[in-house]
Amino acid sequence: MGWIGKLIGGAMGLAIGGPLGMIAGIAFGNLFDRAGQFSTNQEGPDPFVQGSRLSTEQQSQMVFFVGAFSMLARMATADGRMVPEEQQKVEEFIQRDLKLDPQGRQAALRVFHAALTGGGTFEQFATQFYQNFAHEPALLELMIDILIRVAIADGSVNEAEERLVSSAARIFRISDPLLASIKQRYGSMVVSSAKAYAVLGLQKDATVEEIKKAYRKLSIEFHPDTVASKGLPEEFTTFATEKFRSIQEAYDTIRKERNIV
Repeated sequence: MGWIGKLIGGAMGLAIGGPLGMIAGIAFGNLFDRAGQFSTNQEGPDPFVQGSRLSTEQQSQMVFFVGAFSMLARMATADGRMVPEEQQKVEEFIQRDLKLDPQGRQAALRVFHAALTGGGTFEQFATQFYQNFAHEPALLELMIDILIRVAIADGSVNEAEERLVSSAARIFRISDPLLASIKQRYGSMVVSSAKAYAVLGLQKDATVEEIKKAYRKLSIEFHPDTVASKGLPEEFTTFATEKFRSIQEAYDTIRKERNIV
């Protein structure tokens, strides 16, 4: 399970620092007892505590994981209160879209609930996330995709959610046209022609060469192996794979419509 299998209690917060480190400390700090030993129960060591120092790759994975669920927690309380429907949207994302195993689900909910009660603003979380992935635009776009996907899960995006999504896009240096195209992907569950162009970040009047260039670029950037090598937690691999598949389907839709060979 990557970094989840190497949790080391409160030291996890020190591994990344900043607002996200604080949330990590709240979420996982109680896995160590006061003597600094592994917390145990009748069935043996806590399943989260299995190792020591994180590698650079695992640290990036942790930032993505903690950052994602911390921002989702702030979005769930964007209107100043937490309602069951908002938490349900996040839990459905964890189970349906990420398909996390029990250990991963527990870790995700630990972070989510820690962020609900801990300090740090959405903008602070987003800024630290950007600082870690500033040179990985595919991961920044993937995070925006996640925020919009969860926000629209109930069929609409309220004003508070829209404000936070726009704030994240601004912090991540996501252009307005790209943000609009990401939003358009969720306008319908049907792979329509308009949606296909949106997936590739294009307008319907794009040339064949522009279509092929966009497809090649996105296929490389969002290939699961590529994003995993750049710090995407393995717990998000399923989501990345579905995004990669949507790129393939979008190109196929346009290719057939435009008779591209």
